[in-house]
Amino acid sequence: MMLTFYMGSYTEYPIPEFGGIGKGIYTVQLDTVTGALNLVHSIMERNPSYLAVDSNSNYIFCATEIEEDKDPKVKSFKIKKDFSLELIDEQRIIGGFPCHILAHKDHVMVACYATGNIIHLLTDDHVGIRKVVNNFYHHGKSINRERQEGPHAHQTTIHPNGKDIYVCDLGIDTIKAYSFEEGMVLPNQKNDCVVTRGGGPRHMVFNKEGTIAYVINELTANIGVLQYAQGKLKEVAVYSSLPDDFMDKPSASAIRMHPNGKFLYVGNRGLEAITVFKVTGSELEVVHIQYTYGEELREFNLTPDGLWLIACHQNSHDTVVYQTIDTGELVERYRTKDIKSPSCIVFPN
Repeated sequence: MMLTFYMGSYTEYPIPEFGGIGKGIYTVQLDTVTGALNLVHSIMERNPSYLAVDSNSNYIFCATEIEEDKDPKVKSFKIKKDFSLELIDEQRIIGGFPCHILAHKDHVMVACYATGNIIHLLTDDHVGIRKVVNNFYHHGKSINRERQEGPHAHQTTIHPNGKDIYVCDLGIDTIKAYSFEEGMVLPNQKNDCVVTRGGGPRHMVFNKEGTIAYVINELTANIGVLQYAQGKLKEVAVYSSLPDDFMDKPSASAIRMHPNGKFLYVGNRGLEAITVFKVTGSELEVVHIQYTYGEELREFNLTPDGLWLIACHQNSHDTVVYQTIDTGELVERYRTKDIKSPSCIVFPN
């Protein structure tokens, strides 16, 4: 049986040391028996580094991750019967290096790293994107002078209750709080959560119940465990995702919860490995470190049934398929370099 999914990529180098040679958005199929991948389609766009699928699996959304003065855009693509994509709409956005996009019902949220802002767009069943309705700027800085000289919004997450919204801001060591109110997104500053200084929160995930969130901090590779109560998050524990003998500069990249809620997976560049944790409430225990043998482990994702994990390496072009086993550990089943400069993986809902 074949499972169809989509991968984003970096197609150019916006700065000399960062970017890629990808072909845009890839349509890929996974053989759920063997783990083999088949590249089916691709459509060229500028640095579609992160993707989102609408709730009905009719559209793919991306933001072009380029500088603010190069006219970044949010684009919507119709998913056709053969799983190829057709561009149907685009909207210019005000913000630099939009690095994350999230779709929720008739809303799209974009996090802009360079300019530290969050953009809220409304969508439509017929044209994809309707309009930009809000642009929220974060303010402040933190203790890492090189990376935290100002705000750097990195990811938007929606609580399982469907109302509370949280934004990881790497530059100010804060999870900024927002909420849906009568169809609009509004800041909820009283529920902002400050995490351990110098960590640089990059991405976060909730457990199914929404009682606990896990935040990966890019600059330290530490996981912050946050308890949730009445809209507020509070950091209650911190765990390292690196082995004790790792001596290089940390550069954590991704975090995912297994669909069964029993295991947490964390990616680290430099180490080029995925650390697997057993989850027991707010407590985490390392059960496995899976080295991926690529360069720049940018992202990974689990299939909706949790049986497979697919990891992508931006610089070495390795896309690796792992089978998950009952202990949460990973077993490599397939590897390819056919997908250039891969940066994210999304599955239709």
